[in-house]
Amino acid sequence: QVQFVESGGGLAQPGGSLRLSCVASGITLDWYPMAWFRQAPGKEREFVSAISWSGGTTYYADSVKGRFTISRDTAKNTLYLQMNSLKPEDTAVYYCAANQGWLARASNVYDYWGQGTQVTVSS
Repeated sequence: QVQFVESGGGLAQPGGSLRLSCVASGITLDWYPMAWFRQAPGKEREFVSAISWSGGTTYYADSVKGRFTISRDTAKNTLYLQMNSLKPEDTAVYYCAANQGWLARASNVYDYWGQGTQVTVSS
């Protein structure tokens, strides 16, 4: 059974940092493009960042570019999202996802999803 478990969310002050982790089990992530999405209350799920299976290509939403960094550790079967210079508008539930096809920004191409971790940015 494929399972993703996200962690690292919590409460941060504006300008602060958090590092999200997504550990996979039941699947080897070596060949899967992966991504982070987020969903704020009352809003649709939106793309945050994606990384190719090799880690050589990354995509970022304009809203997080220069502040967030996506990375992966295939040895640990883990995806990361380093979030710096956090803003209140970054408040959302963050989800990791993997797909069996191409690196993409669209959520509907992703086959496997975690349960999400809450990130709240507030003073």
